[in-house]
Amino acid sequence: MTDDAFDADAWRRELTAQREEKDEFFAEHRQSPIPPEERDAFDGLDYFDPDPDYRIAADVTVHDDPEGVTMDSTGGGPEVRYLREATLTFEIRGTEQTLSAYRQEGDEAYFVPFRDKTTGQQTYRQGRYMELHADRELSDGDEIVVDFNLAYSPFCAFSETFACPLPPEENWLDVVIEAGERAP
Repeated sequence: MTDDAFDADAWRRELTAQREEKDEFFAEHRQSPIPPEERDAFDGLDYFDPDPDYRIAADVTVHDDPEGVTMDSTGGGPEVRYLREATLTFEIRGTEQTLSAYRQEGDEAYFVPFRDKTTGQQTYRQGRYMELHADRELSDGDEIVVDFNLAYSPFCAFSETFACPLPPEENWLDVVIEAGERAP
């Protein structure tokens, strides 16, 4: 699952293009979470500088009989139920950390909501999300790239009309992750 031929320049170009595309969506699309009356003043999201040190290989432990996890939502919205399908173990800033990866039935990508030591200060106060895509079904002992540069704020960070799942306590990291989107 890791890519042995990592090209930092190509990665940076792709990340920049993804950010520009997202900024355009937020500024112009009718489904943007930016309230319509605020879109003219919107000049793009605030991001940490791209940093390949926050692109990490994680060891995968697959849960053969995934446990159901109910996540609270922002704004008193309904709870959301996911299956905890995998645990990702990695080292960052000299410490071992774990994150649970979730899916709902039919989802292709793994949903990884998390909080870290930037939450509520440099990043959205309720946490951020990542989506991990594997090129095949994960197995125990696989490695998957976790790129925190792709961490993003949920739509509820931009408008109270959205209710978003809150990262469960098992996904609260005790390190600083200065990568991805900053607080809106």
